[in-house]
Amino acid sequence: MHVLLIEDNALVASGICAGLQLHGYSVTRVHTAGSADSVLRSTHVDLAILDLGLPDEDGLSLLRRWRASGQDLPILVLTARDAVAHRIQGLQDGADDYLTKPFDLDELCARLQALLRRAGGRAVRELVWRNVRILPDQGQAWCAGIPVSLSRRELALLQVFCQYPRQILSNAQLEDSLYGLEMNIESNALSVHIHHLRRKLGQDIIETVRGQGYRLGTAEPGE
Repeated sequence: MHVLLIEDNALVASGICAGLQLHGYSVTRVHTAGSADSVLRSTHVDLAILDLGLPDEDGLSLLRRWRASGQDLPILVLTARDAVAHRIQGLQDGADDYLTKPFDLDELCARLQALLRRAGGRAVRELVWRNVRILPDQGQAWCAGIPVSLSRRELALLQVFCQYPRQILSNAQLEDSLYGLEMNIESNALSVHIHHLRRKLGQDIIETVRGQGYRLGTAEPGE
């Protein structure tokens, strides 16, 4: 999953990026509202973490502007403004969740997973497709009840497909979710990850849609 982190404090941002990457997220960090706008125009983002004290525009103003334009990206506000009135204002302006500094990284990751579940219309922590079950929070997967070892990228890719189960996902969208704005990506990296998922979970777990991209296989064989 590709996280857009909008945080102008370099030390705080560095810690968040390192922690989220260890949990399997790809992270693009910017320090201004203008840069955040540019990222959303140029790449696919699954969710955003927004600090309110930005140098070029107040975070709440950015949040209101995005919501007014129809941007429905899940957004977690992360800020030192801890007054109840600030939290209420953030939620009223369109934030999906609100976490105050200082914070625990594990709590931040748990809240991000909760946002992804809500965005996908799910209430439970696990993702299930056919006989495949994954717990993204724990980095675990099973196929027909048997534990399956998936790499961090493979697990992240499978989660992206489960997040959008009926949607055709382009190569660019999948690469954005996996790598963010990383530059040195092998041209066949996505194909290799899909090949490994098919080998471990069944050839029809992911369907190739010629000329468009990929999508999760049908819920039942022959469907």
